[in-house]
Amino acid sequence: MFTGLVQILAEVVDVVPEPPGVRLVIREARLAATAKVGDSVALNGCCLTLVAVEGERLSFQAGEETLSRTNLGELVSGDFVNLETSLRVGDPLGGHYVTGHIDAVGTVHARHDDGDWCTMWFRAPWPQMKQMASKGSIAVDGVSLTLVDVAEDRFSVSLIPHTLNMTTLGRRKIGDRVNLETDVLAKYVQRQLSY
Repeated sequence: MFTGLVQILAEVVDVVPEPPGVRLVIREARLAATAKVGDSVALNGCCLTLVAVEGERLSFQAGEETLSRTNLGELVSGDFVNLETSLRVGDPLGGHYVTGHIDAVGTVHARHDDGDWCTMWFRAPWPQMKQMASKGSIAVDGVSLTLVDVAEDRFSVSLIPHTLNMTTLGRRKIGDRVNLETDVLAKYVQRQLSY
């Protein structure tokens, strides 16, 4: 489990083909100093297992299923990813419960910058839109956010300067693909109402 509170914006230094998957190599000294092989870490909201630590470099393997259902398959050297270590018993929650299991990939539909602030609109598939409500929670590229407006095929969030500076969202432009995870409680409610 995660909170959606991104701890680190880290650089991708290599994407090594390991058919049918890839090895994603990230440079992040602070995390590398404390991380252990086997740790769960969310990259852009997607829970991956740490498979190697070499100096400041952390390696993760992403399989064919992960690459086809997330934006991780689009990463190249020089890109940045949001990192969050897994929630431990007793840690403060702060954000909302995020499983690290991506539901769908959405796209940036519109971006309205107002000084250092931003309102961003995303398009999302209909099954995920049914799980959203204004003032509910959404994780976009692993960032816990509050839904502002929810329409039939898109939703908006308001981004503060801190979020824009400390996550990939500040770099996102129209047409970019983002990982989406809807609120886990909304999924259970939807499932119960379907009976």
